[in-house]
Amino acid sequence: MKNNHFSGGYRHLTMACLTGALVACATTFGATGVCAQESHPSVPNVAPPISEALEVDAALFTVQSLDWFDVQRQRQVPAKLYLPAAEAAAGSLPLVVFSHGIGGSRDGYSYLGRYFAAHGYGSLHVQHVGSDRQLWLGNLFTLPARLSNAAQDSEAVNRVQDLRYALDKLLASQEGALFDTRRIAAAGHSYGANTTMLMAGAQVEQQGQKMSLRDSRITAAILLSAPPFYGMGDPGKILAGIDVPTLHITATDDVIQIPGYVSGLQDRLDIFKAMGSKRAAPKVLAVFRDGSHSIFTDRAGTGGLNLNPRVKVATRQLALAFLNGIPASNYMAVDEWSLSHADLVAAFEKRVP
Repeated sequence: MKNNHFSGGYRHLTMACLTGALVACATTFGATGVCAQESHPSVPNVAPPISEALEVDAALFTVQSLDWFDVQRQRQVPAKLYLPAAEAAAGSLPLVVFSHGIGGSRDGYSYLGRYFAAHGYGSLHVQHVGSDRQLWLGNLFTLPARLSNAAQDSEAVNRVQDLRYALDKLLASQEGALFDTRRIAAAGHSYGANTTMLMAGAQVEQQGQKMSLRDSRITAAILLSAPPFYGMGDPGKILAGIDVPTLHITATDDVIQIPGYVSGLQDRLDIFKAMGSKRAAPKVLAVFRDGSHSIFTDRAGTGGLNLNPRVKVATRQLALAFLNGIPASNYMAVDEWSLSHADLVAAFEKRVP
């Protein structure tokens, strides 16, 4: 019997993320929906951003694959850890824990992991074996069944538990002493963004009662292309209690579209609006012009051959500026980013109490 931890409504959430993966990973569906674009306000003349290659100098970071096994859940938890190559003092490294979209793996979103590590962060990319790249293997005709299994409520819970287990293992390891436990951020794309929101404090209902999967160690969240919690009620009630700084990144053509289901830019904007509304937590929104739902993955060319690498570079620059600004509540670098990337940005908003 399949577990349904959050009732049928939460399954709508996982199906939303599932359809996003189909757009990102299959060529049979295209993100062709049209979203209204917001014009960027006029900005003063500023120097263009320094040209930055998408590739990161391999001498600036190290990477290691980790193959953990959670005995309690009888579940593999593979991960990949990016660290700065330079020697770091104990307790000095901030950490990002990353959750991939459905059908992904620990090898994905490497353009972020390498960049974070090259700039003094640890970046732990966790693979969720119940909704990872193994879904694409095997008979094509049984793919719908495999995807349906990945969309069960139990897998949504397991994904959060994967992140928590991986964080426990890392902090207890030899490398664990390197990290500043006051600066641990969760990040994710698509289904991984929903996983991140749950870990950051989103509250869903189970049999009429609110249930929280929050991990108190998470002090910030980065959400790439976050689908909404469909069927779970007012997003304001689900997300209002999140009290950590959040960064929301999307694009005007960030559209999940298959027959019978469409989720576009407005869903991402609604999440931003609802996030932390009762806690007055700092939050930043950046909407790129054009793009696609899968432009934030490691896939090259999606959203445009020229636009794709530019958006990836801009995304990681904004993420770094955001994370660096949190300790002193100084987001001037985020404001500067919005000005220097005005040609790429359709909308930008910052709310800091």
